[in-house]
Amino acid sequence: MHKKLFIPGPTEVREDILDVMKTPMIGHRSKEFSELYDSVIPKVKKVFYTENKVFLSTSSATGLMEGAIRNCVKERALNLVCGAFSKRWHQITKANGKEADVVEVEWGKAILPEMVRDALKTGKYDAVTFVHNETSTGVMNPIYEIAEVMKEFPDVSFLVDAVSSMVGVKIEVDRLGIDVCLAGVQKAFALPPGLALCSVSEKALKKAESIPNRGYYFDFLTFLKYDQDKHQTPTTPIISIIFALDKQLDRFFEEGLENRFARHLEMANYVRDWTRQYFAFFPDEKYLSNTLTAIKNTRGISVADLNKELGKRGAMISNGYGKLKEQSFRIAHMGDLTLDDMKWLLSQINEILGL
Repeated sequence: MHKKLFIPGPTEVREDILDVMKTPMIGHRSKEFSELYDSVIPKVKKVFYTENKVFLSTSSATGLMEGAIRNCVKERALNLVCGAFSKRWHQITKANGKEADVVEVEWGKAILPEMVRDALKTGKYDAVTFVHNETSTGVMNPIYEIAEVMKEFPDVSFLVDAVSSMVGVKIEVDRLGIDVCLAGVQKAFALPPGLALCSVSEKALKKAESIPNRGYYFDFLTFLKYDQDKHQTPTTPIISIIFALDKQLDRFFEEGLENRFARHLEMANYVRDWTRQYFAFFPDEKYLSNTLTAIKNTRGISVADLNKELGKRGAMISNGYGKLKEQSFRIAHMGDLTLDDMKWLLSQINEILGL
């Protein structure tokens, strides 16, 4: 039995999108691929709300996290840490031989604007890494407020992980002044994993010119050269998913981006109301994610057993991440899921738990 995915990635993929991936293969150095590339790139810019360059990377978004570090950290990075994935960006920074410091909050808490301002006032940093939606804790950090702080420090690169929030909530890259914004297609884009997207500002590209040892696979200037000269990617891309992305972006525009954001919020509010009735939130309620809800296991249930029973009924949710396993569980409401899907899922959980 197929289990419908209510996990924060990979997410459920529609049959018609999977069918698009059966499109006969084309050469990645062919005119046909350049035409596909030229179809996709403007659409990606539209959902990123940007006029910046956007690149397609055949990798997980973690690869572009590394790319952002290698291209945009010259002296020292400030890593804003509020959970497992923001911590990973610090680990990546150090693993690439860059100097870095951390501003860290307890899991479940949000990064606040004054924390960023206080750290940047020291003048020690030329780049900041920021995870918008921390999927390990269910926190959606206040990106618009933090972006206003970043504008007070225009020489500092603003590097944003929007992996599990992009196209689930409105992220206006240019208005926010984001230098590098990265996303993975296996989250709210509702595509199979294997492709990551990023926007890169002119300021970031210029900065990359002055930074040695950027590597090759994630070198933004190499991406730029192939984009400008060939309308292609530097290395062999995952063409089948790019076909699917092209089709899926058209579906986004048919639905309407604002309608898509509203649907995500509607699903989130339904799950939040259920959580208040039967459990409690793991994160600070002022900073709840619109794409997944992290629920504190106040009833002491076996999350593993719940998931096993859900599997028999054709669904899957996520246990708590890492050290939060069994202490919490996570229900994703992102991608092409609907309010009816959430109603069905929660009715199944109620029945299993006798709520």
